[in-house]
Amino acid sequence: WDAHHHSQLMHGRTRSVIHSSMHWARYSRPRAFGFMNPKKERAMQGNPQVIEYFKNLLRGELAARDQYFIHSRIYEDQGLVKMYTRLDHEMQEETQHADALLRRILFLGGMPDMRPNPFTPGTTVVEMLQKDLAVEYEVRDALQKGMELCESVRDYVSRDLLLAQLRDTEEDHAYWLEKQLGLIEKMGLPNYLQSQSQPAA
Repeated sequence: WDAHHHSQLMHGRTRSVIHSSMHWARYSRPRAFGFMNPKKERAMQGNPQVIEYFKNLLRGELAARDQYFIHSRIYEDQGLVKMYTRLDHEMQEETQHADALLRRILFLGGMPDMRPNPFTPGTTVVEMLQKDLAVEYEVRDALQKGMELCESVRDYVSRDLLLAQLRDTEEDHAYWLEKQLGLIEKMGLPNYLQSQSQPAA
């Protein structure tokens, strides 16, 4: 073992360290003044029409959520326990719908508009039910048109998201509201209110 062998060994180690450093820098250096989010790199650039339409749908869902919010609390204040429980559930579902739309907008590269559409709450039980049903009909029509748009640009993931929300709207929300208005017409408002004052079994 002599100075010559020692020099060769140290030179080899130095080259190895330099090579490793260059390899690390090549694959881990930041891009555009910061590390890129790997999930964001995989995000697709959405169709501008779809993004804009989803932003409008989001504003509608936020308005529906807020309308259910105020109506449910009015029912609670009036002692209509069953109606409060049902509307509180609807409010939570509308929040979930809004969350799904918001996340999809972000994934497609858009910026959500979090301003709810303006609305005027109802003041009587019948008026509140009618207003909520009108909102559900508006949402249903908007979802159907949105599905057609997504189909036309072949964004099938967005279409399926709207389809799931459409089923909630038609088979759950609107159906229940139509049923309540039918019950009021059949049994009379006083009897209906009395039935709604009792806790759900």
